[in-house]
Amino acid sequence: MSNGFQKRTQQWQRLYRGTIAALLTSSSLVTQCWLTQTAQAQTLAYCWLSNEAIAQKQNFLVGTLKGNSDSENRYKALIKQHAESLRQCRERTWPNVQAIWLRLYPCDARAGAIDEILDRLVSRGYNQVNVEVFNDGQVLLPVSDNPTPWPSLIRTPKAERLDLLSQIIQKGQERGLRVYAWMFTMNFGYIYAQRPERQGSLARNGRGETSLTFVKDGSQAFIDPYSQQAKADYMQLVQEVLKRRPDGMLFDYIRYPRGEGSDSVVTKVEDLWIYSDAAKQALYDRAANNKGRELIARYLSKGSISARDVADANQLYPTEPTPLWQGRTPSPTDTVASLQWQLYQLSVAHAAQGVLDFLSLATNLAQRNGIRAGAVFFADGNQAVGRGGYDSRLQPWDRFPSSIEWHPMSYGVCGSTGCIDDLVKRTVARAASGTQVIPALAGTWGKSVSNRPSLEIQMQSLRQRVPQINSISHFAYSWQDPQYDRDRKFCRLP
Repeated sequence: MSNGFQKRTQQWQRLYRGTIAALLTSSSLVTQCWLTQTAQAQTLAYCWLSNEAIAQKQNFLVGTLKGNSDSENRYKALIKQHAESLRQCRERTWPNVQAIWLRLYPCDARAGAIDEILDRLVSRGYNQVNVEVFNDGQVLLPVSDNPTPWPSLIRTPKAERLDLLSQIIQKGQERGLRVYAWMFTMNFGYIYAQRPERQGSLARNGRGETSLTFVKDGSQAFIDPYSQQAKADYMQLVQEVLKRRPDGMLFDYIRYPRGEGSDSVVTKVEDLWIYSDAAKQALYDRAANNKGRELIARYLSKGSISARDVADANQLYPTEPTPLWQGRTPSPTDTVASLQWQLYQLSVAHAAQGVLDFLSLATNLAQRNGIRAGAVFFADGNQAVGRGGYDSRLQPWDRFPSSIEWHPMSYGVCGSTGCIDDLVKRTVARAASGTQVIPALAGTWGKSVSNRPSLEIQMQSLRQRVPQINSISHFAYSWQDPQYDRDRKFCRLP
């Protein structure tokens, strides 16, 4: 255990080379003075701990895991001290909230692993961690207490009762971190889609496809937000997470799948994910009379309506003057073509409303339990394309409630900060007054990656161009320390 921790400590120190640019063990007096000044500057600007403080806390953790009571007492005292220092620093430093997105692995069930991860986050000035608790069809719940239809992430023998979610919430809060539960929402995962009794919960388009075949990676299983089974399954999961009392819950994948090429744009009703039984029934129910219901059913079945269809509806229901459905205002100038256009717009609105309703179920439950709620979305995921075309994700985030946090994924790639700032500005411009907008930035400290500027440069630009922003998150921790992340992901458990 000691050798493993020493190795990770060395990796942690090497990570600073791009920004602090020197090792603690330098023998040059000039270098030592320069290092001290640089470390102090970084601490002031980003609330980072010094390398000395990092190493000291790491050593006390190692001693604690060996059963040394003196190390344990010193370690606990440092945790408390650093929590207070972090609180004070973030109160006077922009941004006041600096969050990081974190994925856990089965290896994080090892003794001391969660402590080490959280210590690293505090050392880098983060005062919030968004922990992934539902992704890829797995949940961060113990095997012994998992009533959901998804398997537990930790399935290691003799760890059936290990509640890693409760553990990271408790340990994070002890360190002055707000711990949010980050959850996939409409993407239930491949494993869920393979359950025969859940097949009816999957979203389907007018070509009979599910997202497993539509999205080329074959791993995304989007559900029909109108499915009662899907709603019940997800609410059960939300309730289990709420029992652990996180500081907040963030809901991701609040949308439909995005295809490639021309499939990334909806242009006709068959492109919409409204062909499962529940979604179709809910669309039929939007009719305000029998004529309206008849034309909706024919339109959904054939993808269009004709003069013959209108005549048939008139003959079937002669006492009704005109077909009606939600949102329709009849006009004496209506034609078959205009009726068909109105049916298309009704269908698009129906698909989008399903997303909004599903999100509201989850956020309302969290808020009723006194837990903050937020939505994670693409700032460009709600755009119209040409006449009658829409981004296939149909993510109507501009209609999300202002009572929840908005987390726009501002991952623009253009070699500068311009496109990133524009995504945030677009979100802020559409948010109602009082909405808390917390942009998620992708990148690493101290260097440009994948044609994105460093996090420092992104943050500085955002502060200048969108000064009302005072909370930011960084995606993801695996980007900050990739070797450490790989070690955690691929470790060999006994």
